[in-house]
Amino acid sequence: MTATVAIVGRPNVGKSTLFNRLVGRKLALVDDQPGVTRDWREGEASLGDLRFHVLDTAGLDEGDEESLTRRMQQQTEQALDRADAVLFLIDARAGVTPLDRHFADWLRRRGRPTVLVANKAEGKADAGILDAYALGLGDPVPISAEHNEGMSDLFDALRPHIDRAAAAEQEAEGGEREAEKPLQLAIVGRPNVGKSTLVNRLIGAERLLTGPEAGITRDAIAVAWRWQGRPVRLIDTAGLRKRPKVEAKLEKLSVADTLRAIRFAEAVVLVLDAEAMLERQDLTIARLVEEEGRALVIAVNKWDVVEEKQKALEKLRDRLQISLPQLQGVAVVTLSARTGRGIDKLMPAVFAAQEAWNRRIPTPLLNRWLEAAQARHPPPLVNGRRLRIRYMTQANTRPPTFALFASKPGELPATYRGYLVNLMREEFDLPGVPIRMMLRGGKNPYDEKE
Repeated sequence: MTATVAIVGRPNVGKSTLFNRLVGRKLALVDDQPGVTRDWREGEASLGDLRFHVLDTAGLDEGDEESLTRRMQQQTEQALDRADAVLFLIDARAGVTPLDRHFADWLRRRGRPTVLVANKAEGKADAGILDAYALGLGDPVPISAEHNEGMSDLFDALRPHIDRAAAAEQEAEGGEREAEKPLQLAIVGRPNVGKSTLVNRLIGAERLLTGPEAGITRDAIAVAWRWQGRPVRLIDTAGLRKRPKVEAKLEKLSVADTLRAIRFAEAVVLVLDAEAMLERQDLTIARLVEEEGRALVIAVNKWDVVEEKQKALEKLRDRLQISLPQLQGVAVVTLSARTGRGIDKLMPAVFAAQEAWNRRIPTPLLNRWLEAAQARHPPPLVNGRRLRIRYMTQANTRPPTFALFASKPGELPATYRGYLVNLMREEFDLPGVPIRMMLRGGKNPYDEKE
């Protein structure tokens, strides 16, 4: 394990910019609008030869007990509890504000090793840096996260804390354990269907902000977790609305972050609202997951409020069969993230889908099946001659991808390809998994021409 460092400070002092600088890529959304970050997010950081786990947190601000601002601060407090050291950022150009002083006192009371960082120190910011000494957190480290200035000074200030934490962890663990590769699992859906509540219920902690307000989640937030000893990287994402409704710059950034999470996931859970199941936008998201070739499981949340459950489930399955034939047999799990009912069925369905997504079928078995499939329903005639599919092999997994060698591949109708795909799902137990079929023109082994 590595040391953990949390980045904290009031809104709009550059915490996410520094986070992106340390992890070496734009993981966190950055915008001039204050309060973009709400949940804390994590990444693997490097600074010189230092390697550590870094947490980007919501801006520290004061708010009423039940307000979103207060809930954001509670998330920051959770991040601090996990941290071995803290980077407390102030804006060197703006100088020290009353809010900076308030939270500097708050940090001192929490007793975490703290490095005071004066960000945006490019140009004339000497007055703000001098003011920072009054916070009583030691010498401020002037940097510019945006322009990559002052990183060597930050390295010197942070190194003692990283070394001390790493030594303590190594002593406590008594040796290192080989890391297992976690399952990358994205949780997606429309706004306010209960994605963050579902993640919190799965991990058994209030890790993510939830509430009645739509659109609370803005970033794709990754959470490390273990299910029955198996490592999982849960990725909670921002809700996807219909494209014409996405106008604000920040929401466009959130949507791009969600699409990137789907692209890099292995399995995806599409969360539906039981009171408005499989609306057009739900189908759009499901098709997007299929186009990206990810394993899909559908979770119907708020199932506890449905009165005629059997009728609703039959209606959902009929709609899936008509509107998503390319994902025939996709697993549907009904649950309530609020109460936890049915939640135990979700992860077995996810791992079953991921196993099918990774399945490899031996070539001899494939070709025996292909011969039987063609005997059962031969390919159509083209110009009075029967098309022949001579050979089949699996070219790849993740998703299962097959190469078919035919006499005239360009003439094989899509309907016949669909027939083969559906038959494969039944024969090789591939329900709901995207299946790719590539048609190739193979050399005729009976052709005597040289």
